[in-house]
Order: sequence, then C-alpha cells, then structure tokens
Amino acid sequence: MTETTLGRRLADFAVDASAATLPDAVVDSVRKRVLDVIGLCVAAHRLPTSGGIVDYVRDQGGRPQAHIVGGGSQVPASLAALANGVLAHSLDYDDTHLPSVLHPSAPVISAALATAETVHASGRDTIRAIAVGLEVCVRLGMAGYDPEAGNSLFFEHGQHATSICGTMGGAVAAALLLGLSREGVLDALGLAASTASGIIESNRAGGTVKRLHCGWAAHSAVTAADLVRRGFSGPPTVLEGRFGFFEAFLHGRYSAEEITRDLGTEWAVPGIFFKPYPANHFTHAAIDAAIGLREQGLDPARVESLTLGVPAPVIRTIGEPMERKRAPRTGYEAQFSGPYAVVAGLLGGGGLGVGLADFTDDLARDPLRRELMAKVDVVPDDRATKIFPHQFPAVLRARDLDGRDWHQEVLTNRGGPARPLSAAELALKFRDNVAGRLSGATADAVVDHAGRLDEIGDIGELLRLVAEFEPATGA
Repeated sequence: MTETTLGRRLADFAVDASAATLPDAVVDSVRKRVLDVIGLCVAAHRLPTSGGIVDYVRDQGGRPQAHIVGGGSQVPASLAALANGVLAHSLDYDDTHLPSVLHPSAPVISAALATAETVHASGRDTIRAIAVGLEVCVRLGMAGYDPEAGNSLFFEHGQHATSICGTMGGAVAAALLLGLSREGVLDALGLAASTASGIIESNRAGGTVKRLHCGWAAHSAVTAADLVRRGFSGPPTVLEGRFGFFEAFLHGRYSAEEITRDLGTEWAVPGIFFKPYPANHFTHAAIDAAIGLREQGLDPARVESLTLGVPAPVIRTIGEPMERKRAPRTGYEAQFSGPYAVVAGLLGGGGLGVGLADFTDDLARDPLRRELMAKVDVVPDDRATKIFPHQFPAVLRARDLDGRDWHQEVLTNRGGPARPLSAAELALKFRDNVAGRLSGATADAVVDHAGRLDEIGDIGELLRLVAEFEPATGA
C-alpha cells in the first residue's frame, strides 16, 4: 500500500486541482499577480544587479526556450526563471502572504511562466499551475509559522522562507506544466527540497544578495521538475521524514495541519497582500500613517520629533541598527528603514502614494531627508505587537515646533483583504512601473492580455510583448 505522506497529499492536491474548475476568486487573483510580477520585472531593470543577472544568464548560452522580461531573445527555461525571479523580487515591491511573511509570486510565477512558454502552455493551464504553486508555497510557509511566538520559525533560524518555500511551490507549478504524474510532482518536491535555500542576514546588515533569492528559487524549481522528467526521483517522505524538509529547516517543529486542512477547498491565494509601495512590507503602515499626518496638515519643516510605534518583532528589520536606518546609504537600504518610510510618506510621492521614484540613492542621502530621519525613533507598540503578523500595523506620533501633538494609527495594511487594491489601482501600479520602458500601447496590451489570461492559447503571446523595451510614446 502506498504511504500517504505530506508530500503525496500535496501532489494529489496539485494534480486534482489542475484538472478541476478553480474558484473565480483564485483565477482573478492569479491574473492580477501575473500582471504585477511582469510590471515589477520591467521596473527592476533600473538596478545594476538586474543588468548583472541578465548578463550572467546570457553568458551561459543554451537552448532558446523562454524570455527574460526585457532581455531580448529566448534563453533556457531555468535561466529565464532565474533572471525573472531576480527581477521580480529586486524592488521589494512583490506581494506578501500574512502571517507567514512569504513573497510567493516572485519565485512561483517566474518558474511557471518560463516553463509554460517552453511547452507553449495555454493561459488557462498556466493559471492553474500558478494557483497550485502559490498554494503549496503558502501552506509550507504556514507549517513553519509559530502562532505562540507570532513569527516564522524560518525567520527565527535566519532563513528566507520566501526562497525556500518558493522553490517548492515553483517546482510543483513547473511539474504540472510539464505534464508530470502524481509521482512526478512528488519527485519534484523531493528534488526541490535539496536545492531550496536563502539566509536573510542582508536584511539586517546590508548587501543585495536577497535580490538573488527568488531567482535562485525559480531556477531550482524549473530544474527540479525538468530533472524528474529526465529520470531523477526524490524521497516520498521529503517533508516529514527524519532527515526531511522540516527537520532540516525547522528542527522538526512544524504544523502538518497547516498543509492538510481544507486542502483543495479553501484557497489562500486570493488573500495574499499586494504591495502598494516599493519597500519592505513592515514599513507600509508607517508610510500610510505619515501620509495621514500630511493630510491632517503637519508641515515637515516644522517637525520637532517623530515616534513610530510598530510590532516589536519588526524593529530588528526596520529600526536596527538605528544609526544605519536613519542614514541609509542607498535607495535599497532605504526600503528597509522605518525612519525613511516616515519621511517618504510625509514628503509625498508618486505611484499609489509613494512610488519607485521615492527610493533612489540620491534621495536616501538627501540632507533634508537625513535631517528628518534623525528625528524619528522606532519603538515597540503593544497593540501593534498583538495584531502582528496578521497585519503590520503602525502608530505614528509627532510633535511640531509649536508644541502641538499629532497622531495617526494604521492597523490594517493597504493591499490586503481588509483594504484591497482595485483592478484600476493595480493597473496604475503596473503603468508606473513600466513608464519609460514600454510604450503606452504596449502597456495597454499587457494589461489586456493579463486581464483575459485564461483565454490566451499560448502564454508566449504575453511574454513576447515584454521581451524587449521600446521608446515610450505615451504614459
């Protein structure tokens, strides 16, 4: 009798769901996430690391199978997944699942699109594979969530749950698109677990390696599925085994129920939070709170002090070491700074309130912003800590030079189920991301294709639209 392991449960779910009718909310959510990821990939080309990963991929050679967004001609699928995964996560603008604190779409969608283009999959089949891959990714992340501590055990061990669980979810998505059997999907999980990786010290101490994580996850995912197709196999007890995934990453502490509960009937995918701002998600409520104070009439030039109250666990990411958070050296460091988030919200910006143009190296070092950041303290707030990590709340207090006290609290994140972004807002985010690289007509075509993705016969129709950039002729 075949042993019913957790991996086999996920494999059965994956194959059954890919053959069934998905809930409308899941399909709609995936369409929007594909548009979001493509826009992020386009926008990320402004970064030196993006040029580096595209150059690296091109140097590898190989069979043309799939496109890098903005990369020109096709490259091998696993390498397209590598590049697009790096691009999708590089701006810290990609979606987040709570309370697992995963960024599922960057690795899973990058792996799925590369595989789908290689096999000329339909949009409908691509949506199904992405939906299943996202669900697997989130459920594995939730299995490692400690509700008593209110935090991810992956995170506590210094691991990047996004890239680790993203490898697993991406491998399942790729396996489905390659037409692998139930055993093949299980084997893909088995291979992917041996390549999943990522540590998050760079969140605390700097460096751009985190940008690589989702690309490496997508690359590993596509590779795992492809190698299964070529005869490799993995252990059926890959997840719960004595030397399996949960023992290796979480020292055996995990919740199997998070994987199996209502699997196939309840979907986490529609509840994944979109990001309205291009910064670490822990900073978003701080931005909203600062925007709120600005709308109340607070004059940044007359600020005496600012106190940002946040959940205690996030302080090490956005408030420590404080001397660095008050004086980020680059736009990338500013994305992980609570003081900078407050200043960006106070001064106003583009996009949906604060946009990509507000996180540049020059602005991070701007004397006016540095002067304001020096007035910001980041402290734990008890109420915010109790809500975390189901939301990332913030309470912002200010005192002005006239001695007046100001207060703004934001207890739910914009972009999540409680405050969803509309289709129009997501399209605005996309157009802001691609401005200057795609013409208005091309941007409109991408929005249209993504909006009816389940009707497209070959996913390559969409990816060819963004394979090369062109001089912009409109907004």
